[in-house]
Amino acid sequence: MTRASAINSATQYFENGGFTRDLGELVAHETESQTPDKAAELPRYLEQALMPRLSAIGFKCQVHQNPAKNAGPFLVAERIEGDALPTILTYGHGDVIRAQTDQWRDGLHPFCLVDEDDRLYGRGTADNKGQHLINFAALKAVIDTRGSLGFNSRILIEMGEEMGSPGLSEFCAAHKDALAADVLIASDGPRLQSDTPTMFMGARGGISFDLIVDLRDGAHHSGNWGGLLADPAMILAQALSTITDERGQIQVPEWRTTSLTDDIRAALQDLPLKGDGGPEIDQDWGEEDLTPAERVFGWNSFAVLAMKSGVPEAPVNAISGHAKAACQLRFVVGTELVGILPALRRHLDAHGFADIQIVPHERAFFNATRLSPDHPWVTFVAQSLEQTSGKAPHILPNLAGSLPNEVFADILGLPTVWVPHSYRGCSQHAPNEHVLKSVSQDALKLMTGLFWDIGDTGGPA
Repeated sequence: MTRASAINSATQYFENGGFTRDLGELVAHETESQTPDKAAELPRYLEQALMPRLSAIGFKCQVHQNPAKNAGPFLVAERIEGDALPTILTYGHGDVIRAQTDQWRDGLHPFCLVDEDDRLYGRGTADNKGQHLINFAALKAVIDTRGSLGFNSRILIEMGEEMGSPGLSEFCAAHKDALAADVLIASDGPRLQSDTPTMFMGARGGISFDLIVDLRDGAHHSGNWGGLLADPAMILAQALSTITDERGQIQVPEWRTTSLTDDIRAALQDLPLKGDGGPEIDQDWGEEDLTPAERVFGWNSFAVLAMKSGVPEAPVNAISGHAKAACQLRFVVGTELVGILPALRRHLDAHGFADIQIVPHERAFFNATRLSPDHPWVTFVAQSLEQTSGKAPHILPNLAGSLPNEVFADILGLPTVWVPHSYRGCSQHAPNEHVLKSVSQDALKLMTGLFWDIGDTGGPA
């Protein structure tokens, strides 16, 4: 009954094909939360794919309806071993982004796991089925070896994260006692580099919205009316050009954060960002006086996700009456969510664009969170990961992307530590989504070692 024995058990589970088999079973559930006709798949995933797996290792499981209308259910599972023991809350989501089946390359299908070289292809392999499967398997390895965890474990799985987590805040507020814990330790997102463990303690917030110029009904001949009718696409382009400068530096004063403090800069100082399956970084894009790591983890960024005026697929000689841009701001702690769109309104008005409408997307927002890199749970997890891997983990103050971490940090009042099990080139939210087998095997060892250490020591003093 040793730490090494537990890690060896997790390793054997992977090497004997257990992980690939189990992940294939999870991927086969077509849990597209954004597709209404797949609604029945969401509770089925919890009841058929997860509950038997967790019940078999001593968890009591219950599926709860979502307080939000037409939103997926929640699974709460718990294994309580003693009132005096620490309690760890683990989170994941079983829903996946739209399948985009016709865009996957030949030989692949989003809901059929394909094992190819170092990759396991399938929708949800990276986001998030593979990640919570790893954590469940690590819990099992500890139980099988020790006979117990040595701590209390609570698990929350939602089925609507890809829709903006509708109802999650309300559910957690109503079930605070059932979800009470000492810390959240969960897994989502990518490692910074595939060969090195990563930790992050929060996430950038995100808010999406449309900018709309609506001048008139219908389009009008560009020869007869050119020079007489205002062009909504030109107006929208000019307005967008005031939000950032030519290299993407934000020009809205309230969107320029003041939270990139010396301790955050120090934490980001030596983090690598190049390579590992992603595109080359554009060195001349973003805030000129910041490093690439500071730009993506310590600063706010604005993006135009899509634009349309007229019919781009079949343009005609006409001046459109309408133009729209779908936009997004990713923001760090220090930028208040409630003030983002009012600040943009003031900015556009001041630049003569009072007629441009700002329409927020439904449920397309998360708040920003961040835990100090010096927090005792951060130190404890980092030491455990280094003991297992022989490498100091990359420690990020927050993820560059967005997660519903504010629910755990603000509503449940927990310190939050995330240990991701994917990598940046995984094609998350795109065709050909996959995980690396090498990262998955490594992650099984890391999480088994971490759960063993919590049971062995009780966590940080």
